[in-house]
Parts: sequence; C-alpha cells; structure tokens
Amino acid sequence: MNSEFRNIPSVDQILSDVRMSDLLDTFPHSVLLKNTRKQLDIVRESIVAGGNCPPVEEIIRAIEGSVKYLTRERLFPVINASGVIVHTNLGRAPLSDDTIQAMDRISHGYSNLEYDIARSKRGSRHTHIEELVCELTGAESALVVNNNAAGVLLALTALAKRKEVIVSRGQAVEIGGSFRIPDVMRQSGAKLIEVGTTNCTYGSDYQNAINERTVALMRVHSSNFKLVGFINEVSLEELCEVGTRYDLPVFDDLGSGCFLDTEVFGLEHEPTIQESIASGAGLTFFSGDKLVGGPQAGIIAGKKLYVDKIKKHPLARAIRIDKIRLAGIAATLIHYIKGEATEKIPVWRMISTPIEDIDKRARKWADALEVKAEIIDGETMVGGGSLPGGTLPTKLLALQGKSKTDVKTVQRYSALLRDLETPIIGRINDDTLLLDPRTVLPEDDARVIAGLKVLKGK
Repeated sequence: MNSEFRNIPSVDQILSDVRMSDLLDTFPHSVLLKNTRKQLDIVRESIVAGGNCPPVEEIIRAIEGSVKYLTRERLFPVINASGVIVHTNLGRAPLSDDTIQAMDRISHGYSNLEYDIARSKRGSRHTHIEELVCELTGAESALVVNNNAAGVLLALTALAKRKEVIVSRGQAVEIGGSFRIPDVMRQSGAKLIEVGTTNCTYGSDYQNAINERTVALMRVHSSNFKLVGFINEVSLEELCEVGTRYDLPVFDDLGSGCFLDTEVFGLEHEPTIQESIASGAGLTFFSGDKLVGGPQAGIIAGKKLYVDKIKKHPLARAIRIDKIRLAGIAATLIHYIKGEATEKIPVWRMISTPIEDIDKRARKWADALEVKAEIIDGETMVGGGSLPGGTLPTKLLALQGKSKTDVKTVQRYSALLRDLETPIIGRINDDTLLLDPRTVLPEDDARVIAGLKVLKGK
C-alpha cells in the first residue's frame, strides 16, 4: 500500500485543528464536515495518480477556499458596454431609481398586497396594476403574471383548451433559448392551426381555416427576426375584422411590448400596445422587462370578458407575480403616465441620448487610457427580442493591440475588464475590443474610467 495514504489526516484531526476555528465560527459544522470529506477524497485521488499527500495547512486552505466559493455572491452588477441595450444575458432592462426604491420599500415588511385597507377585508393583487395598464392602453381589464410566455400559456389554457387557434405559419416562431411558440401553445392543450406560408399569409387563409372548433385567431409579432423580400402579412386591423366577422377574438402576442413611438428616435416602427388595443385585439400580451423597462413580468391587457375568465383559472395562481416585482412594474408604468419615461427609465434614456453626448463621453473614457485606442462610429442594438435589425448610431471606444492582428492583447484587455470588482463587458469585433457608452448610464462613467486604468502598462 502506498505509504502516502498513511499521511492523510483524519476528518476529526482537521476539524479540531486550531486553524479551522475561524471557519467553525462562520459556517455550520455540517457544511465544514461535508467539504472536509470532499477535500480528503481529492487528496486520495491525487495519491492514486502518483502524487503526494499535501501538508495539513494546505488541505485546510483548500477547504476554506471551497466553502467560501460555495457561499460567494452569485449575482452581482456588471457594466454593460456591449452595445446591446436590452441584453438578455446581462439581465435585460436596468431599472429606474423610482422602480428600485419601490421594490426595496415593499420588500422590508408587510404590505397591502391582498388587503383592502378601506374595507378591511381581503383584496386582490391585480388591482394594484390593472388601473395603470388600462389607463395607458385603453384596455377594459388587465392582469400581470411572471413573464410573457406564461401569460400566453395561461390565456390559451383558460380559453382555448381542446379548441383550435389559428396562426400564420410565418409567426410560429422560436422566442429564444429553444422555446417555441407552437410548443407553448401545445402545452396549453390548444390545437394550433397554421395557415399560409413562411413568407406569405392572407386574410382568406384565416377565413378558410375557421370552423366550429375555432375559438381564436392569433398574431405573434416577429419581435426577434425580420422577413424581407417577397412577403405578405395580414395586418392586425385586417385580422380583427376577420375576427369580428366570425365572432372570434384576436390574441396579439407582442413579445417585447412598447408604449412609445420608436420612430421618434430614428428607429423602425415597433407595434405599440395602444395600437393593438385600438385595433380591436381581444387580448394583448407583452413583457414588462424589455422595452417597457421594468422588472420581469408578463402583462395581459384586453377585453374584460376574457381577462375575467383568465383570472379565475387555477393556473393563474401558479404563475402569479410576487409583491416585489408588482411594486416595480407599478412604479415603471407610472413613469409613462407622468410622461417622464425618456428621463427616468434607463432603456429609454439610452435610446434617446443624442449622439453628441455619446461622443463626449467616449472621449472622456479614452482620456483615461494609456493604451492604443481611438473613437470610431458604430451602431447600438436595442436587443432583447425587440426591433430586429433596429440600431442607433453611436460612438465606440476601440482598443487594439500592438498591431491589427494582435488578438492576444485585445483578449487580455477584455479579460482584465471582466475581472474587475464590477466587471466591464464589451465586445470583440475584427480583433478590436469595442466599448459602447450608449449602453452605459452616465452615472456609471466614473466606474468605467477607473476600470480602464487597470489596462495601464498591460
């Protein structure tokens, strides 16, 4: 038998070592016991592979590192200089100060979540949002759940189970992460009837598919892709006319959802929630955490007849929104009602920032550098499954290596910025590290400038 195995300390020997006292004061005995056994297993495997038993102090350091890594902060802030405003991987929409304060305030204690203070009896969490959504959209009623896919699933389960819903074949899309609209619809028990072709669908296609089992017509907005060339799409107004003719509701899944006219900011037109309701949609579905600019949520707005049925379905409880996000969505919607979205909501602040301001900030960033960099023209993507192909002009801080093909230096710059206490996330394109001020709020500029100084002498 390998003599090195005899040098392995026992579990009790390690746990009773004076060097473990600080850990024992911080972590439960059960956690340290489990990680000690795990570390000793690693030592045994190392000896089997021909290694030696490390000193006890080295084993204890490894145990300390293991438990501290286990209890590290998992979610932490980053600075998004990637050039994508609503970045799905980086948490989507940043929240306004008012929204953060509302969420923080409601998380500290009890609240009137489901309590009617005036009447001193049980209330409904839906009332805190419904009036705001109806005021903004013109809808008769509204409901908020935990995300948009959940809202679509709930509505179809409550209103279309074992019935048929007609949708254009060109709108049977994947919404990201391998989640597909047809799959979501099938989970509800509704039968999806696809009409038309990938590139062309007409009103007559819907009419020809309607039968006694049809309960709704559906439009799914192509919020994350764009068809070009020979195409024909049925407008929502035309689809609602078909629905009215056959006494069928139209369900309009907008995906991201938008309250403001994007064309004002030089972007392509994104269908607004108000337009959907005004066109006659029976139900309109949209997200709270993309172009709306709030915390994650799915919002359903539409006719009271349908919303009331949805509210009563058992699935509504399973996917209902919690009090903290409810407070955040309410605070975000109030920005729109006050007409202050472009001043208060970070997504719209970024979208509406003039290019001249972006240029000034990029040059301030460059002044902090002592490595090769220049300011170049670029494009910012809106992102987050909205405005496919839609970009805004920007100015980029471009960092290169010693030569145009010095990829290793550029990758090292990127790694150093990602390794900061508050990581700075850029993007590498054509062997150049690009940092976009448009996707960074001005109040974070000081942290960016301080972070860029880590590149000095690298």
